[in-house]
Amino acid sequence: MTDITHMTYGFGNKAYLSAIKDLYDGSIVAYQVIRNNDNPLVMKTLETAIEAYPNAKPLIHSNRGSQYTSKEYRDLTTVAGMTRSMSRVGNCIDNAPIESFFGHFKCEKYDLKNYRTFEELEKDIDEYIKFYNEERYQEKLNSLAPMEFRYQAVA
Repeated sequence: MTDITHMTYGFGNKAYLSAIKDLYDGSIVAYQVIRNNDNPLVMKTLETAIEAYPNAKPLIHSNRGSQYTSKEYRDLTTVAGMTRSMSRVGNCIDNAPIESFFGHFKCEKYDLKNYRTFEELEKDIDEYIKFYNEERYQEKLNSLAPMEFRYQAVA
């Protein structure tokens, strides 16, 4: 599942976080944070996931944002052997798992601080995703962190 959220830093400057969440274990398998909400943001996130998991052929779900309906996105997912899925028009609940991740990030990290620079925000995003994947226990995963759950499943 994939989506984008926006944040601010400094004096009203914007940053965008694009992430891909694995619904099996809830881990964030790829993400990018940049200053522009455009196709390169989504393509780089997707390329990072493909690089990390070259043999995966997942179903990838998104909303109907312009990046996800672009020819570039369609071509990249097709070449990678991914099956695309999109939310129903006007039905944000279809994207609930990735929106839930963004909500946790904003509540547990982002909203607790005023970011002066892009680099400061980027550093906290990196730290939070590492924490989320490796240390943040989730009841639905038998009180394991996502990566612990994944490692236990393959053991």
